[in-house]
Amino acid sequence: MADKFLLRVTAGPSYDPASHQVVAYSIGFTLVPRRTISGKSLVFGNDFEHPVRDRIPPGFNVAFRIVKWAIDPGLDGDVYADKPYLYGNALSSINVLSVGPKVGNTGLDSGKLDESQVGEEAIKEGGYEGGQELREDLDIPGEAAARQKWFLGGHDRLERWQWEEGRLYKADFFNPYLDFNEFALKLPGFSFKVLGYLGGEDYLRYVLKDKDTGEVLFVVVFTLLPKEQIDKEDTMTSQPRKSGTAEYSGQADKDFEPKADDLD
Repeated sequence: MADKFLLRVTAGPSYDPASHQVVAYSIGFTLVPRRTISGKSLVFGNDFEHPVRDRIPPGFNVAFRIVKWAIDPGLDGDVYADKPYLYGNALSSINVLSVGPKVGNTGLDSGKLDESQVGEEAIKEGGYEGGQELREDLDIPGEAAARQKWFLGGHDRLERWQWEEGRLYKADFFNPYLDFNEFALKLPGFSFKVLGYLGGEDYLRYVLKDKDTGEVLFVVVFTLLPKEQIDKEDTMTSQPRKSGTAEYSGQADKDFEPKADDLD
């Protein structure tokens, strides 16, 4: 059944295959908060705008316990709610976190943050241009796994951290547990196919949000498309336009000017 579907994934120039050899997928991003957000408030994870309780596969509760035990003890959620969610604190859920300099509170929109500051190199754990000193002042470990574990040590550590307004952060989230080749969830000692339980439009949706205010900073949606649909679209786009036909774009022709004899 899996061979009837395609998942389109694009890896940008900052993707480093050497550091993702056992990784099924990766979400890398650059963040410049427009306001300061408490470390305990910023979460990263999955949610839906509609109920999915009728599509939850047997064994999900077992899988969730395995995830909390072996992968992310900070994960919390309610998949049976009208708007189901599974969130972990960003500081312990994100695999790689790099803290950069203060660049202003409007980022790329104002031109204060240029592409050279974002960079194309692979994201590495640590800090630079003041970011490393900030980490050291808070006694945050330098290694990624140690930093994740450190922030799971209590709310007081999360409260000491501030996602500062106007500071540049780079982050990378990844894991080897979702196998898109087989559309399966593979956990330590547990595995099941998920394709038969998918439905709706948002098949896998990741969000970064402030849980206290509900403000969403960004959304990433992985969309599963039937292979037949992709093949049909590719065929249609490769065919030459037939003579005497035209496509309507939904926008008026800017060069069009009415003539006097166009009107009765």
